[in-house]
Amino acid sequence: MKYDTIIIGAGPGGIFSAYELIKLNPDCKILVLECGNPLNKRKCPIDGKKIKSCVKCSTCAIMNGFGGAGAFSDGKYNITNEFGGNLYEYIGKKEALDLMNYIDEINVAYGGEQTRKFSTANSSLKKVCLQNDLHLLDASVRHLGTDINYIILENLYNELKDKVTFCFNSYVNEILDCETHYTVKTKDEEYQGNTVIVSTGRSGSKWMQSICSSLGIQTKSNRVDIGVRVEIPAAVFDHITSEVYESKIVYRTKKFQDKVRTFCMNPHGVVVNENTNGIITVNGHSYEDENMFSENTNFALLVSNHFTEPFKDSNEYGESIARLSNMLGGGVIVQRFGDLIRGQRSTPNRISESFLTPTLSATPGDLSLVIPKRQLDDIIEMIYALDKIAPGTASDDTLLYGVEVKFYNLQVDVDSNLETCHPGLYVIGDCSGVTHSLSHASASGVYVARKIAQSQKEKC
Repeated sequence: MKYDTIIIGAGPGGIFSAYELIKLNPDCKILVLECGNPLNKRKCPIDGKKIKSCVKCSTCAIMNGFGGAGAFSDGKYNITNEFGGNLYEYIGKKEALDLMNYIDEINVAYGGEQTRKFSTANSSLKKVCLQNDLHLLDASVRHLGTDINYIILENLYNELKDKVTFCFNSYVNEILDCETHYTVKTKDEEYQGNTVIVSTGRSGSKWMQSICSSLGIQTKSNRVDIGVRVEIPAAVFDHITSEVYESKIVYRTKKFQDKVRTFCMNPHGVVVNENTNGIITVNGHSYEDENMFSENTNFALLVSNHFTEPFKDSNEYGESIARLSNMLGGGVIVQRFGDLIRGQRSTPNRISESFLTPTLSATPGDLSLVIPKRQLDDIIEMIYALDKIAPGTASDDTLLYGVEVKFYNLQVDVDSNLETCHPGLYVIGDCSGVTHSLSHASASGVYVARKIAQSQKEKC
């Protein structure tokens, strides 16, 4: 039970940590502990027919398991320092971009060779946005699709499975600093490691907080994003998605001067449920294979919320709003934009008579009873702003699913090596509060692996 490196979490950060460590030191003895299932056993029971809503499995197949929460996402790898985290503040802008491009090369080599890379550089959309008081952020994005993303993860697992020890359905209860090594405890086992990499993702936010508390690692408050997932006919945004695919558009509202942004755009995609710590929220997926296309496009509209004294628990604020949605709707609520504007609840009949067919079975309801007025006013104002560059966005039949919540971990106190105050204990990916995306989390995994491999080489 003794290892050179123990990695907690088999999401993108953990996977690429293991990949790079083995590449640099093939004799390195690595253990990966993951609370979820292997990739081939990750299956959400919702089939849209017999089971239409979340049954609250003990471990969410969408959020946990090999590949992490990104395994069944639409596989967008954004190569940029403008969003997706602040990794560059720790390692430098050039290093961060170089690492993201390195990850992109690996993804292409392991199954993504036929996928397309988009860029906002020299896009005419930027000018159109500026003319309408909207701001398009710069990025290159590789769209893998949920289907190709799965193939890449499958290939990476096959590459690693004989070189790395994987233990699935292994929930870590405790990490102990024993000075000469670390002891990692699960329900049934104890493991020793010279170094430990923690990469438990956003779904490990509460767990990470308890680990930091037990080890005396300082943290500071972060933010939570509250919003909705918008679903429209694909044709409405086609002129944008065909050119840049993933458009991160930011708008400052006139009423409250808050920033609202588009997030996770899924052309011809589907809206899905997501289970985070037993709370049902909404997300979106899309595919590379045209045979799996829907007639709709979906994207999130998010309002960032930062808190100071006396309240600091931003995630609890987001959870309380999501719980209210779950209480009123039994899960996710859907409402037509026209119904929301007129102050009336959407009903099954109104939804069925719309010209837009929803891709998720959700409870028709009234989002104004769930989302606070300030955030809801921001979202409504943003929809009208987007309607200027994509007419049809503010249609009566536009569907709003709520709530979408993006939880961010407390910012864990790490140095420029992403190492905590305990030498040899690293915190990477979204659970660190440093990254908020697949590309940044993956890059942080490679970065730390190189630091550990260098340290191992120096000791030899």
